[in-house]
Amino acid sequence: MPPFTVAEFRKDLPGILDLLRRLVESESPTTDKPHVDTLGRFVADRCAAAGGQVRSFPQASVGDHWLAEWGDGEAGLLLLAHLDTVHPVGTLERMPWSVEGGRATGPGAIDMKGGVTIALAALEALAGAGRLPAWPIRILFTSDEETGSRTSRALIEEYARAHRAVFCLEPAMPDGALKTWRKGTGLFTLKTTGRSSHAGNSPEAGVNAIVEMAHQILKVQALSRPELGTTISVGVIEGGTRTNVVPGECRAKIDVRVLDPGEPERLTRDLQELRPLLPGARVEVKGGWNRPPMLRTATMAATFERARSLGKPLGFDLQESGTGGGSDANFVAAVGIPVLDGLGPLGNGAHSDHEFVIVDSLADRAALLAALLTEW
Repeated sequence: MPPFTVAEFRKDLPGILDLLRRLVESESPTTDKPHVDTLGRFVADRCAAAGGQVRSFPQASVGDHWLAEWGDGEAGLLLLAHLDTVHPVGTLERMPWSVEGGRATGPGAIDMKGGVTIALAALEALAGAGRLPAWPIRILFTSDEETGSRTSRALIEEYARAHRAVFCLEPAMPDGALKTWRKGTGLFTLKTTGRSSHAGNSPEAGVNAIVEMAHQILKVQALSRPELGTTISVGVIEGGTRTNVVPGECRAKIDVRVLDPGEPERLTRDLQELRPLLPGARVEVKGGWNRPPMLRTATMAATFERARSLGKPLGFDLQESGTGGGSDANFVAAVGIPVLDGLGPLGNGAHSDHEFVIVDSLADRAALLAALLTEW
């Protein structure tokens, strides 16, 4: 049976777009479990209505995770999508859902409610037409991707290992390219401790923790290796109490991105070996690595070429690219399972007040995903 055409999905575009609207208007910041759970139940109901068997994985502090499956057995395909966004409840009031000039905007539209929309549209179409493949298809909806997937990582790795390929519905690159590499991510906290004193009466009795931090930041930035893809950003600094008090403490948060698999070990070692420059000061580093790098291995290249060949009959000339941001696909690649990332919609502005989805890409990517699910 030939795959669904792009034209068939574009015929259903009004319904697909309305589904995206409903998802966007159900605000779901990672830190608000009740709101994420409301969205999770909505998505679970849509899957059940399309004939999927649905189960939940209750969580104490974040939204519950959900698994929907069509068919049973092994050698299946797994879709990954996350329900949470970075936008706090109330963002919808100043950033309402709107469609204009072929773009749909609203909090979380591109990251990644557009991807959730495409997954549901593809499965609903296949199930409704009785065209589901012989192998099982499962969708894992998680709720804490934006804060590091701490409660969902084990589930992602467990289910990835049980499937022959994984499709991640993160947004495409702005030009539509799939993502065949991503950097690994680490987050560290650097604390400098000095000694407080009166800045006017006895400045010599103090040890300025902020000055010590300034020295340490220069040392941290020197650990970058752009030629290897290693970048370091000190993004948040907190220290001091009043201008007339020599500050006794200062903290900085450090974002680290790596592509070379040997870099995490080096950076962890070098950060732990930081030593104070001011007499009487102390330096402490905490934190670690969240996502391993997703490398463009031979498996990754072959997986992309397979997708490219399946996209051609639909009129797609898929390209590949990569990004410094991490996703749940990093975890899948690290356990050796073939993974396609960036199968979500085209658009831009993720995590910002101007994020948007290219409306036509919702139908295009749903057609592509349906072809991958039935022809892989």
